[in-house]
Amino acid sequence: MSHIAKNDKHLMLFSGRAYPDLAQEVAQLMDTTLVPTRALTYANSEIYVRFEESVRGCDAFVIQSHTAPVNEWVMEQLIMVDALKRASAKRITVVAPFYPYARQDKKHLGREPISARLVADLYKAAGADRIMSVDLHAAQIQGFFDGPVDHLWGLPVLADYVGEKYAGDDVCIVSPDAGRVRLADMWTDRLSCPLAIIHKRHDPNKANTVAVHEVVGDVVGKTCILVDDMIDTAGTIAQAAHALRERGAKRVIAAATHAVFSGPAAQRLNASGMEEIIVTNTLPIRTPEPIQNLKVLSIAPLIAKAIDAVFVDGSVTSLFGGNA
Repeated sequence: MSHIAKNDKHLMLFSGRAYPDLAQEVAQLMDTTLVPTRALTYANSEIYVRFEESVRGCDAFVIQSHTAPVNEWVMEQLIMVDALKRASAKRITVVAPFYPYARQDKKHLGREPISARLVADLYKAAGADRIMSVDLHAAQIQGFFDGPVDHLWGLPVLADYVGEKYAGDDVCIVSPDAGRVRLADMWTDRLSCPLAIIHKRHDPNKANTVAVHEVVGDVVGKTCILVDDMIDTAGTIAQAAHALRERGAKRVIAAATHAVFSGPAAQRLNASGMEEIIVTNTLPIRTPEPIQNLKVLSIAPLIAKAIDAVFVDGSVTSLFGGNA
């Protein structure tokens, strides 16, 4: 079996069981194959992994998409890294397109964990030398890992699609809450269009009410693109879409990198009246009912280019227009 070799180095790609289709697509784009792996879960839920060919001296990239059940797939990836370390892999890169526990990146209240830091520590303890991920929920997660972290952006993939499809429209980028304003600002820079923000506040005239959504910015008659890093249960994005339509938006489109789609997400999105929901395939789409007007863009070309850049000691930043 042939694997990529450049500058006397040996690249090998490995996939966990969470979403092998994405890893397979990355391998095909890189003109290589996934290393045959025997992985199984015992009756008591313990995981066993063994690679079926030598990995000694290789530059290993371990791809795992942390979909539900997240804990199981985190543990499998840790075990894969440990197996590679003990089998004398030269360098091990964890490729986690959707970083697990990324939303637990700081303490909001006393006696809470910072689980995103714990995950980074676990990767390091297992033997990972490097982490690669797409659209971290918070940029400071890069500092949780004692080693290089390649932070890839899904924005070019999503924005280029939006820019081409809605080129003739009067487009406005909308942040669904104050926390995503920086992301929305990056969209406006790329597409050269105005920005609006949805501000959530409590109605002072009513006790114990759900937040009122105020739209800051002109959205009347515009094609509004709601942007976020992920859509989980879709409550925030569905409420934001409703608020925009009430304020006179011509049509509403959602764009997010990570399609978590938990619980009532499919039902909420189908009832939201949004014209299109655009996501990438960092996670598999597994919902109890089909989501109408869903467009899935592949993140595999970006991951493949980033892996190649790391392998040949090139610049990952240059993939996003930065300096080498």
